[in-house]
Amino acid sequence: MDVGYMECVNMNNEELMRLACEAAQNAYARYSGFCVGAALLTADGRVYRGCNVENSSYSLTMCAERIAFFKALSEGCTQFRAIAIVGGTEGNFSHPCCPCGACLQVMSEFCDGDFSIILSNGEFTLDDFLPMRFELSC
Repeated sequence: MDVGYMECVNMNNEELMRLACEAAQNAYARYSGFCVGAALLTADGRVYRGCNVENSSYSLTMCAERIAFFKALSEGCTQFRAIAIVGGTEGNFSHPCCPCGACLQVMSEFCDGDFSIILSNGEFTLDDFLPMRFELSC
């Protein structure tokens, strides 16, 4: 039975990137040809993967990062350590694929500024990408 995540112990950045590459293989990128994969590491060591899913009505397209987060959240996970993101065409994921603003805002809803974002050119933090993020005070 597929429960939507993998149990992982001592996950390193290289392994997380490998899982993101695997996730990208499932992308539905019929319109752009640009496949994206994400592997989200939870605080308790689970990994949730996501891939981009395009739609002919472009605004309905969903990014790999948000799919990974929403899968984890739908299973009750609310604490996260890192996400690895890859993107490219024809299986070439050597160039960095930065998360879009919508994905960064979703990350900021559930992660602190030191949350790790791992790309092909290194490891960054959420604060590196979104230092002055929107937060609603309730």
